[in-house]
Amino acid sequence: MIETAIYRQRFSEDELTAQRGFWKPICDYLQDWIPVDGATLHLGAGYCHFINTIESARKIAVDLNEENLHRYADPTVECVVTEGNNLSAIEASSIDTAFASNVYEHFQTKDDVAESFREIWRALKPGGRFLILQPNFAFCAREYFDFFDHRLAFTHKAMAEGVGIAGFEVERVIPQFLPYTSKSALPKAPWMVWLYLRCPPAWKLLGGQMLLVCRRPG
Repeated sequence: MIETAIYRQRFSEDELTAQRGFWKPICDYLQDWIPVDGATLHLGAGYCHFINTIESARKIAVDLNEENLHRYADPTVECVVTEGNNLSAIEASSIDTAFASNVYEHFQTKDDVAESFREIWRALKPGGRFLILQPNFAFCAREYFDFFDHRLAFTHKAMAEGVGIAGFEVERVIPQFLPYTSKSALPKAPWMVWLYLRCPPAWKLLGGQMLLVCRRPG
C-alpha cells in the first residue's frame, strides 16, 4: 500500500515528538465537543496523536495502516484495521463522538467519502457529534498536491453539503482553523499553539484546514 511506504519516511521521530506536543492544546480546544465519559472514535488515526491525548472513557482508533496503529496507539486504545468507509466492526449507535482528521483527501472516490459519512452516522448515538478536521482546498490550493497521496480535494462548503446529505446537522463551520501542514515553518511549541487557538483573527491569516462540528439528530 502506497500510504504505508509514504508514512514510513514522511515524518522523522523528532517531528512526531513535536506533533505529540502540539496536539495537547488542540485536544484541549476540541474537548468542549467531546464528553470525557463517552466513547470516541478516531477515523484515520495515523500516528494516534489525537486519540492518545483526548480525554474519553473509551477510545477507538480506526486506520488502514496496521503498522502505525500497533506502533503508536496507547494500550488503552482499541485498534480497528479497516477502510474508512467500512465500520462494520463498530456497533450501531455506540459512539458519542467521531473525529476524522486529514483523512478524506486520501479516499479513492467521493462515493467512498459519502459511504464513510453514512457509516459514521450509523455508529454514532443519536445526538452524537462528528468532528472533521480537513485541508480546505479554498485556502491551500497552491500547496495541496505537494503531497503524493492526496487524491480528492474539498472546500468547507462541499464538506458541509456532503455531511448534510448523509443526515447530519452542521452546528459549526470554521473555514480556516489550523495551518495546512505541520511541515510548515510556523512555530509548533505547545504554548504557541495554545495561544494561536485563542486568537481567531490569526486563523484567517494562517489557517489552511477547516473544522466542521456536525451532529446526528435524535
